[in-house]
This record gives sequence, C-alpha cells and structure tokens, in this order.
Amino acid sequence: MTVTATEFKAKCLEFIDRADRRGETIVITKRGRIVAKLVGDRGVEDRPWLALRGSVVRFDDPLAPAIGPEDIEAYQ
Repeated sequence: MTVTATEFKAKCLEFIDRADRRGETIVITKRGRIVAKLVGDRGVEDRPWLALRGSVVRFDDPLAPAIGPEDIEAYQ
C-alpha cells in the first residue's frame, strides 16, 4: 500500500496497526518520491503455525498411535 506523507501523518497509528496485524508494507511518499517504508514485524516467521494453515487434509483420530503395533515391537 502506498500513502503520501500527509496522509501518513494524519493516520499513522492506523497504518502502524495495519502493518502489524496484516504484515503489510506501507510505502510512504513525499512529492511522488518514496521516502520510507513501514514493514510489519509480525509475519509467518514470528507465527510459524501460519505456514501450516490448510495443510492438514484429514485428522480422524488425534489419539491414535502414529505407528502400528508391529513397528512398536521392532523399535523395542
């Protein structure tokens, strides 16, 4: 998102919250030239579980063993 310095000055807290919540980069311009970039610090790197969103296809029995009984005997 690109905003002018005047608009950023008027709504800076709103833009800071937006960058933080959405991980968005806010580009600030003055007289048509980029003077600053506001980058949200919270992204997938800070919340790694977000990278897994949508990756579980099926989850029938969460308490079932991960391996079968024959494998358990083999590992003992």
